Amino acid sequence: MAYDRYVAICRPLVYHSLMTTQKISIFVFFAWLIPFYLLLMSTITTATSRLCGSHIPRIYCVNWLIANLACSASVARNVIPAFNYTFYVGHVVFVFWSYVYLIKTCQSSKENWNKFMQTCVPHLFSLTVVVVSLLFDMLYMRFGSKEIAQNVENFMAMEFLLIPPIMNPLMYGLKLTKIRKRVLNFICAKRV
Repeated sequence: MAYDRYVAICRPLVYHSLMTTQKISIFVFFAWLIPFYLLLMSTITTATSRLCGSHIPRIYCVNWLIANLACSASVARNVIPAFNYTFYVGHVVFVFWSYVYLIKTCQSSKENWNKFMQTCVPHLFSLTVVVVSLLFDMLYMRFGSKEIAQNVENFMAMEFLLIPPIMNPLMYGLKLTKIRKRVLNFICAKRV
């Protein structure tokens, strides 16, 4: 999506020659294949491990927590998650880099800046919310304290599951003029 927005805003005259059906099909194929492959490798690694415990301190199962229950350490258990994290961090860096390039390009023209604000800011904000939520969840899972109460852990897990899906409709909904006007009228009516 970031590349699509870059081409649509920065190079609109060549959009259809760059974003061909074949190229879009390749993007979609890899957008499905790579995460499926990464998930499959993690699942196979965990499924082939012998587990020495059954307590998972979460409301839902997470592959990392299940892998921590393994009786013995293995190279694959450390290499595959490191590869997965590296891939996803690289992906996020690429997306944010493309947005930085978009911002630099769009600053020269008011029309392009308006296009950027209308189409890219909601996506960038939603992406940032998801990435920050994932980052905190992953860091807590890896390096979190063992003394935190189960209720607090459950709340933190729910934050990761609830905040991004709540923010997406708000961001994309507020982009629509009719919805934005109704929300502003509602807020202004409350203040009076």
